[in-house]
Amino acid sequence: MTSTQWLIFILIIQFIHGLGTWKLYVKAGRKAWEAFVPVYNAVVLMKIINRPRWWTFLLFVPIVNLIMLPVVWVETARSFGKNQYIDTFLAVITLGFYNYYLNYAADVSYVENRNINPKSSSGDWVSSILFAIVAATIVHTYFIQPFTIPSSSLEKSLLVGDFLFVSKIHYGARVPMSTVATPMVHDTIPVVNVKSYLYNDKIEENKTSLKNKLQLPYMRIPGFETIERNDIVVFNQPADTLLDMNDFTPDRNYYKPIDKKTNLVKRCVGIPGDSLQIIDGYVYINGKKNELPDRAKLQHHYTWEAKDNLTQSYMDNLINQYEIETVSSFYKIDKKLWDNPRIKAYFEDLKKQRKAYLKESSRDSLMVEVVGAISSDEMRKLKMEPLPLKYNLNLTAENAALIKSLPMTKSLQQFSYQHEDPTVFPHNPQYNWNYDNFGPIYIPEKGATVELNLEVLPLYKRLISEYEGKKVTTRGNQVLIEGEPVNSYTFDNDYYWMMGDNRNNSVDARAWGYVPFNHVVGKPVFIWMSWDGIKNPRWERWFTTVGGSGKPVSYLIPFLILLAGWFGFNKWRQKKKAK
Repeated sequence: MTSTQWLIFILIIQFIHGLGTWKLYVKAGRKAWEAFVPVYNAVVLMKIINRPRWWTFLLFVPIVNLIMLPVVWVETARSFGKNQYIDTFLAVITLGFYNYYLNYAADVSYVENRNINPKSSSGDWVSSILFAIVAATIVHTYFIQPFTIPSSSLEKSLLVGDFLFVSKIHYGARVPMSTVATPMVHDTIPVVNVKSYLYNDKIEENKTSLKNKLQLPYMRIPGFETIERNDIVVFNQPADTLLDMNDFTPDRNYYKPIDKKTNLVKRCVGIPGDSLQIIDGYVYINGKKNELPDRAKLQHHYTWEAKDNLTQSYMDNLINQYEIETVSSFYKIDKKLWDNPRIKAYFEDLKKQRKAYLKESSRDSLMVEVVGAISSDEMRKLKMEPLPLKYNLNLTAENAALIKSLPMTKSLQQFSYQHEDPTVFPHNPQYNWNYDNFGPIYIPEKGATVELNLEVLPLYKRLISEYEGKKVTTRGNQVLIEGEPVNSYTFDNDYYWMMGDNRNNSVDARAWGYVPFNHVVGKPVFIWMSWDGIKNPRWERWFTTVGGSGKPVSYLIPFLILLAGWFGFNKWRQKKKAK
């Protein structure tokens, strides 16, 4: 719904509340009209049910209000002597309409200055749990959110198994857009594995479904800083249509609300107004090579040729010693076979089944050299020839220099893909780009105007239609927006370019393009825990900052000392009071 529609909806809810409670207000010594005045009626109701005024604020906080409303319904019934379990059940199960019965049919009297303390241990326990959830939801939604690194796209800078605290206040906390959702979980409820929010994600029903009318428009509380170039940012994947981020072949596309799209963490290498180009895996901003912070650890593919055949033991030691994440092999395949559309389709099927992943490296008049991975059976079936002394290794520049000096090394040089990759944004054959060589492109800035024609339309069509909500069509050589011919376009929002430091093992903006600011979640500020597998804690990374320069310093020991001191002080104070 739009802001206007939400205002009308809230006014209707306030009127329904007034109709169902005005007599109760009168019995509590208030005026009947006070039950109908928006917001003020809630302030008065808090006084009637003997609860603090600040509860009124919680009734209007998305997600939190889903917990508070049933509490208020129950408290209203109890303020008029309805304290039985059946009264509590009816107040909740009827979504508050039990108060209509109390208002018009039941003979009830107001219990002034009632005791609001729980009358049983179970009631005390429920009350404590509810308000713990309320407090945690507010912190989680508007201040700090825990986050786990899900993939290796920032490997060596941030590691798989790092547990982060993500600040919502740096860039401004985004108000939840999904108003009916389970608190403190993202898009799936753990264990039961069901959707955590109320929304129809089928594209054909997306616009008309009543469930989707409950979505709030985008709103954000102002932050105290803007996204700067090279900041690490958590955001919602703008092109996410997956049910599970690890399953790239779902039964259909799932069109989620913005705040329930998959959370990702990448480095923002391009900010609004920048011109960006990627040359041999390195980012250039406005014509200059982007200088990353000293904690950033770029990784690229390096082609390594050995002098002699290698044992498996040697390769295993090499991988462990230099922390090599991926090793890809080289093969030769007949050019006619590789270029055959049927074989290309076959390779795509193998890729979907995760049985093969191959990219073209180079070619001559007869053969094509490809790099990647494929099973031995498939290799023989396609009459491919392996190149046993040649590998692509995923390395930092420091480790590349060390491997280059090894006695077994014949040559080692950074690898750069030169051939068109159809999986790369903007997925249009007129742009002969790949992950290593890309652009130049302009990163749109709010209020900036660009020329719009058929040549540049692939770069901006999704942005204008999906993110800015305007219908884009073409007629002949003319671009039309909302049916009107245009030759330029002025952007309504700021956009960013997010990439992983692990350049050849990162699905990022090179695959799906620009990230609008309304998809930004927050800024990672702190690593509070880090594990390399279940049994291997990385103690040196516990309680370290994400930003800053130089080697990260762990504050775990100082924290434990302060914690022990706090417990010791409390114990001493309790003993002193006992005397």
